[in-house]
Amino acid sequence: MTKILRAVVVGSAVIGVALTIQTLRNCRAMPSVAPHGPSASRGPTAEQARPTVALLLPARNEQQDIARCVTSMLGQDGVDQIIVLDDESSDDTADIAAHLLATDPRARLLRSDQTPPSGWLGKPWACQRLADAADAEVLVFVDADVVLAPGAVAAAATMLAELDLAMLCPYPKQQTTTLLTRLVQPLLQWSWLTFIPYRYSMAVQPESMAVGNGQFALFDGDQYRRIGGHSAVAGEVVEDVAFARALRNAGARTAVVDGQHVATCRMYTTNTELIDGYTKSLWQAFGGRAQQAGTLGLLTVLYLLPATVVASSDRTTRISARVAVAAAVVGRVLVARRTGQRALPDVAAAPASIAALICLTVVSSYRHTRGELRWKGRRV
Repeated sequence: MTKILRAVVVGSAVIGVALTIQTLRNCRAMPSVAPHGPSASRGPTAEQARPTVALLLPARNEQQDIARCVTSMLGQDGVDQIIVLDDESSDDTADIAAHLLATDPRARLLRSDQTPPSGWLGKPWACQRLADAADAEVLVFVDADVVLAPGAVAAAATMLAELDLAMLCPYPKQQTTTLLTRLVQPLLQWSWLTFIPYRYSMAVQPESMAVGNGQFALFDGDQYRRIGGHSAVAGEVVEDVAFARALRNAGARTAVVDGQHVATCRMYTTNTELIDGYTKSLWQAFGGRAQQAGTLGLLTVLYLLPATVVASSDRTTRISARVAVAAAVVGRVLVARRTGQRALPDVAAAPASIAALICLTVVSSYRHTRGELRWKGRRV
């Protein structure tokens, strides 16, 4: 048993170091969206050259966030249409949005009186209705908990064109306020910056390596419509990743880039919100049951097991375990520094972060099996 444990921990250390090296390379390879100045999109030449842009926001019971989001949307240059869809909110979301949108001739509020049809989940249905209402060459979707910096949309639209992409997701800087959000939220960017070779994914565009983030996502309108828009992901809980895969499967190019300079996102303000938010989707995040079991097993071997044997009496096991833990912490530091997140002391709890993710995934699968998953008052 000692020999088996020693071999597993040595393997974890070797793989962990290799993944940390890949993380370093990915952090260097990933481009950042830099905000345009307030006059970047002005002037006859710029106006004639740029595509028409629609900025779209689906909102359901977002009264605590929508004022910040809409205000930042109204401050964007290089945007022709701003459309907010109130998705049957039961709070003051619609009234707050209507008051703000009334100040800008580009803006309008749609009020939904339809529940999602059979086969559709709420967010894809809301996004599809927004896309149908827009008349623009570039469609830009934001979530209500996102705040855009001045010039964010113009800068991102420029990158969309320069990289010849059908879908671009500038990953917002994630704001965390509670212990659990600080443990779990950083894993979003860490996961793909650790396990997906960024340069290869950009060059070859394999469907299996597609990453997406619907918090701030831009689409080339023609390629969006070519695959049927959000109807291609109508029933997907993790619709952003599914959309990136659908586009790549159709031969289009997608990318996730660093968006910390152009957008911030505060997804959850309490631990309860985070638990509900993650459990609604984690059951589907890794694929089927076999893929989920394999992923959780790999995370356990790479990041949890070494942390339990750092004081082993076997010298090889002990040293290997410490190397594995150190590699995990260094990888987290690299991602935190690259994406503008807090590094210390949070990264010291790297094993606890993985343990929390595993627990949330198990709870998510349990709730899904029992049909107990709900989000914003709707069953998932």
